[in-house]
Amino acid sequence: MKISIRNSSRGGRRIATAAAVSVVLALTATACGDDGSGAAGDKGAEGSGKGEIVFWDNNGGVRTDIWKEIIADFEKANPDIDVKYVGIAATEYQSKVDTSIQGGSLPDVGGAGAAMLAGFAAQNALEPLDDRLSKSSLNGKLNEDMVKSLKSAGGDDDKLYSIPTSANNGVLYYRTDLFKAAGLEAPTTWDAFYKAAEELTDTKNNKFGYTIRGGPGSIAQALDAMYGQSGITSFWDASGEKTTVNDPKNVEALEKYVGLYKKVTPAADLNNDFTKMVAQWDSGEIGMLNHNLGSYQDHVKALGVEKFRGIPQPIGPGGKRVQVSNPVDGLGLFKSSKNKEAAWKFIEFATTHAENSKFNKSAGQVPANTDAAKDPWVSEAEPTKLAAEALSDGSTTIVQLPYYLPDWNTISKTDNEPAFQKVMNGSMKAKEFLDTLAEQLNTAQAEWNEQKS
Repeated sequence: MKISIRNSSRGGRRIATAAAVSVVLALTATACGDDGSGAAGDKGAEGSGKGEIVFWDNNGGVRTDIWKEIIADFEKANPDIDVKYVGIAATEYQSKVDTSIQGGSLPDVGGAGAAMLAGFAAQNALEPLDDRLSKSSLNGKLNEDMVKSLKSAGGDDDKLYSIPTSANNGVLYYRTDLFKAAGLEAPTTWDAFYKAAEELTDTKNNKFGYTIRGGPGSIAQALDAMYGQSGITSFWDASGEKTTVNDPKNVEALEKYVGLYKKVTPAADLNNDFTKMVAQWDSGEIGMLNHNLGSYQDHVKALGVEKFRGIPQPIGPGGKRVQVSNPVDGLGLFKSSKNKEAAWKFIEFATTHAENSKFNKSAGQVPANTDAAKDPWVSEAEPTKLAAEALSDGSTTIVQLPYYLPDWNTISKTDNEPAFQKVMNGSMKAKEFLDTLAEQLNTAQAEWNEQKS
């Protein structure tokens, strides 16, 4: 698996944004009854390696059961350490951590994926893990590209702030039973995708060809559809200073994509995040769903393996597939932890062969542990197998998203998800939306280039 490697800086608007968010959300964080160790800047302590540590799951609810199973395994192997699990919804995790960075009560260990890593690292909240990894039995056992990706995303190619657990690729899931009944071919091209979306739709009987993501997380999915159709293979132009998001080909692609809303999709999609989309697809009469490997097991439980397939994104112009990058997920050790020795033991244990394989089999994702990646279930889970093949057989070009920008998550979520909903409901033009997004990205890139030089 090839993932981009880029340098980055630590400064920028992200810290100011986190501070502003903390004022608004402070009461919310207190009301939630946070447990943790301290605030950013607190150096923490190695501790005794025993006692209680607090773990924040960045995909609470979805991954709660498997994490509790791993925690039980860990506590059995380490009877003198207790792990307090706190599950936080993926859509709330960044603001929760940002608030606690400013106000204190950070956990010992927490999810620290590529998309959020630059912001956390810029606020001095995470412990560098290079020395610990070099002395660990994990050294040499983790996917090198995933490690490099997290180093890049953290803002410093020389420091590792998160131990990778998995990679999660975009998938187009489709109902094979519905396609067969309608006499449709698999949606392996964009033309086939749009044809199926239309022909599988019967709004009078509440049947739809597709479900589009309009709620939290909508921007990444829209970018995937844009670049997949336009065939543009780089997020930045040749100068490295101007983004290609508002290229006329991408504008045209977005117009066509959002044109699906309410014509071949449910009206509820305007506000749907991934959990609602997945539940809607699993229980209803919807032909296709774009998500990632993480929902594969949910579909298996709901539909069985006979009624659906999960394939890479459709092929675009020139017979090539273009996809945007999906962030590598991982576990970070918060610098303020008062028991870093025990916290590191937990991170180390969770990414061993057996536990990393167990986690990723449940999640349907690509394991970071290289021994786990060789386990039989990886090739038996078709979407995971096809995703890995697409990344290695030369058929796919990955457009690398700028996770290294400390402002990336703010720009792609807080600043623009509400605007994307306006594009969907027709109150904003696609070009206006993409021009605004481009201006924000170009500014962030200029700040980053200036600080890097």
